[in-house]
Amino acid sequence: MNRINYKKNFIGRTTELNRLEGMARASRSTLVVIQGRRRIGKSRLVSEFAKNKNYLSFAGLSPIEGVTAQDQRDAFARQLSALLNIPPFSFSDWLDGFAHLSKHITTHKTVVLFDEISWMGSRDPTFLPKMKIWWDQVSEQTSNIMLILCGSVSVWIEENIIKSTAFFGRVSLHIALEPLSLVESYQLLKVLRIKASPYDIFRFLAVTGGIPWYFENFQLDESVDENIKRLCFSPGGLLVNEFNLIFHDLFDRRGEMYKKIVTQLAEGMRDYSQIRESLNYQEGGGLSPYLEALIISGYVTKHQSWSIKTGKSGAKSLFRLSDNYLRFYMKVIEPLLGKIHHNAFQDLPLSAIPGWNSLMGLQVENLLLSNRREILNAIGVHPQDVVADNPFLQRQTKLHAGVQIDYLVQTSTKTLYVCEFKFSRNEINSDVIAETQKKIDILSVPRGFSVAPVLLHFGGVSDAVLDARYFYRIVDITSFLGS
Repeated sequence: MNRINYKKNFIGRTTELNRLEGMARASRSTLVVIQGRRRIGKSRLVSEFAKNKNYLSFAGLSPIEGVTAQDQRDAFARQLSALLNIPPFSFSDWLDGFAHLSKHITTHKTVVLFDEISWMGSRDPTFLPKMKIWWDQVSEQTSNIMLILCGSVSVWIEENIIKSTAFFGRVSLHIALEPLSLVESYQLLKVLRIKASPYDIFRFLAVTGGIPWYFENFQLDESVDENIKRLCFSPGGLLVNEFNLIFHDLFDRRGEMYKKIVTQLAEGMRDYSQIRESLNYQEGGGLSPYLEALIISGYVTKHQSWSIKTGKSGAKSLFRLSDNYLRFYMKVIEPLLGKIHHNAFQDLPLSAIPGWNSLMGLQVENLLLSNRREILNAIGVHPQDVVADNPFLQRQTKLHAGVQIDYLVQTSTKTLYVCEFKFSRNEINSDVIAETQKKIDILSVPRGFSVAPVLLHFGGVSDAVLDARYFYRIVDITSFLGS
């Protein structure tokens, strides 16, 4: 087995590192909050930022059954003893633990990380109030502490810190960490010595999204297909079990309702009414907090509808399952769990999975929608000129038929870029022109607007498509991987 080690490599996060460095140069003590989905690299970002600084890192225990408030305090005490090479000690009150920490902070700028902050205080309702008391005292007395609160349970952080009146005005920097971009993902894969064709790279990223920790579990002595099979279609595979870990850690006892929502969104974008009706959920029954939690946690994206004529946001929003792994699990892994547990795919190629190629196409489309800056750059549109850009759903009415556009960009010059995504190893033929034009014909385009069809593809296009000069831009998505 030839595994790779992400901890020895670091790619991307330039903006986040610069913002953290800016805080480190402040002439006062600062409080920073970093949140993001499980496995996205929050702790790794902090350790990279703090590698040449005085750094004290503490992590909460996973709040599994049997873990008590005192267990969390004891874990903090053990970590502090190990970091500072001091005799073991214990405390029964968080104020005592924080006071012990303060005694060992030097006059030099010190980065202090409370990782998985929600776990640290999960069994003690006095944890946050006492942390606030300590922070108010220490930030007034010294200017050399940078306290970073970090965690995967983004909803807890949002409710208890970001939106909490108790911490109002105290958070100097808030970072919501997103997956690596396509360029960053490809750079990291190269640094990790993962050698594969662009086609295989896209298929791997279609399953994992830009989640660095998933890359670490790639085995160099296996092909991309073999890695996907081991991770996703073998008994005990990492990504076979990851779903349950996500829902247990993040949503605990309410996980079943979240799973029902995710199951619906795996079938495609839905508005609030469609989700509510499909779940037989009563009106005014409080479904919105569940959707908001999925958005805050980084798994679902809310797309605001808009009027092309006015450019203003519409009343309805569409919700999309934007996390590639979660979507792949719901669409592919979960329906096959019985066979996976019986190791039915050991000797079968991935192409034997029903609808595999079309599923990969949809997964790549989902991946591209998370990398819009590359799309806009490829079609020559500056972000400041964008009035609205999203997947676009025109509902059927008595006046016009319904149509869904993969990605529609409306600019201030009244141009509508109708983007069509195609992911295939085979050369794309002229059928794509008729397919795209049919959507444009159905789309209700206001007077004075122009329409520019755009094709984003993998695998090449036929001479007939090129000779037709139909598309405003024909973009090979391999260019999004960089050099």
